[in-house]
Amino acid sequence: MMTALGDPTRQAIFDRLSDGPRPVGELAAGLPVSRPAVSQHLRVLKDVGLVVDRREGTRRLYQVDPAGLAVLRTHLDQFWERSLAAFASAASEERGEQDDPGD
Repeated sequence: MMTALGDPTRQAIFDRLSDGPRPVGELAAGLPVSRPAVSQHLRVLKDVGLVVDRREGTRRLYQVDPAGLAVLRTHLDQFWERSLAAFASAASEERGEQDDPGD
């Protein structure tokens, strides 16, 4: 999931979808890639569960999948919790070494 957002174009598409559902043509406007390339990026985002689509008339509308976004949020929250815990542990150990004059 995180790898899918590692591509700047996919990030831009995902960001645009955060404003609400959009068709491929609207997503492609202003991006430095072709409309077919945007479709390929959307397929990647859809495959990892970050985007869903629905048919509306003759076009497809793409939008952020709230369930996929929740999974991503949980992953990022856990990442930060682990990182902050590791930092606190390292800072505590360093403080303990500085307080011990016998070293």
